[in-house]
Amino acid sequence: MALHSGLCSRLIYSTHPAQALRTAANTLQCFRYSGRTKEENQRHAAYPEIPERPQPEQELVVARGRRRVLKDVLPFSEFLTDSFGRRHSYLRISLTEKCNLRCQYCMPEEGVKLTPRGQLLTTEEVLTLARLFVREGVEKIRLTGGEPLIRPDVLHIITEMRKLEGLKTIAVTTNGMNLARLLPGLKKAGVDLLNVSLDSLVPAKFEFIVRRKGFHKVMEGIDKAIKMGYNPVKVNCVVMRGLNEDELLDFVALTERKPLDVRFIEYMPFDGNKWNFKKMVSYAEMLDRIKQQWPSLETLPGDETGTAKAFRVPGFQGQLGFITSMSDHFCGSCNRLRITADGNLKVCLFGNSEVSLRDCLRSGASDEELLQIIGAAVGRKKKQHAGMFNISQMKNRPMILIGG
Repeated sequence: MALHSGLCSRLIYSTHPAQALRTAANTLQCFRYSGRTKEENQRHAAYPEIPERPQPEQELVVARGRRRVLKDVLPFSEFLTDSFGRRHSYLRISLTEKCNLRCQYCMPEEGVKLTPRGQLLTTEEVLTLARLFVREGVEKIRLTGGEPLIRPDVLHIITEMRKLEGLKTIAVTTNGMNLARLLPGLKKAGVDLLNVSLDSLVPAKFEFIVRRKGFHKVMEGIDKAIKMGYNPVKVNCVVMRGLNEDELLDFVALTERKPLDVRFIEYMPFDGNKWNFKKMVSYAEMLDRIKQQWPSLETLPGDETGTAKAFRVPGFQGQLGFITSMSDHFCGSCNRLRITADGNLKVCLFGNSEVSLRDCLRSGASDEELLQIIGAAVGRKKKQHAGMFNISQMKNRPMILIGG
């Protein structure tokens, strides 16, 4: 066995790191779990021996081209780097599948079948995965749902994440229904950034889109966040033809006197949301309409890994942006990974390949075994998504079961 293990180690780690990860993944039985019960998991819990990673020698270029060899130095985790060189330093964790709204673009009108509570990640499992990813180089974690603020232990989770050395940013995406009430606790726990979903400024239309009342609660939460020093408060607006594209200028006008970053999101296809191309308003069309009102609209420099194309009307306090996932994808600079509420790792929002980290955790997997599984999944990430028409034909989860 020792001879076999050593040979396996040499074969795996003499290849390119991405290939090594793919090879290692083939030895793991928990790969591609997607919802096994505890009993099923026990039947698949046997792990073969996995060789230890050798410590690679790395060259560092110093002044005047001189080189020296450094041991035990990795510029970024090999497990979070895909075969195209993209470094995944941003993790989105869904805390729950439940939501107190029923947004048309997020879930079917009839609702969704929720995962049994015992198959969702526990508090400790969420924190265990967060620690592991941060240790490997994740610097930003965004908590999503469902609606993350309806999870009873959300403040405890944030407080514990705040203690993780190396984690620079904790963000929350919320529908805003409970935001005003929880803001003091969120601020104290250490939330750095807030994204609030708001798809209409007309109360009746808001209720039609989200199929619930609550417009004034959302607005109260946004205003309170501004007063408590969040600058900017990001406002996410999914633009759908025939529903709210006529409010583009009203949303931009909000940025005149408030430190808001209004982000217009192209309508994206997910299971059950009745997407079709005619409902999608493209970035180019939205931008053209806004420029007719504000010809002096100026482009702002963007983050290298940012998803939004940013603009500002000169003299306005806030800004606006466009998330152009459909008409002008940004896959080439993607640095995001997602963990669903039931513990599945998704390396692409629009991909239907998933790996159950929950099942591996509950099978007693070590950190090293988890990293091999994560690294294999990241290593298989495709160069870009399949395109909006192909995506619309693919089987994927409803957005609420992925995490916003």
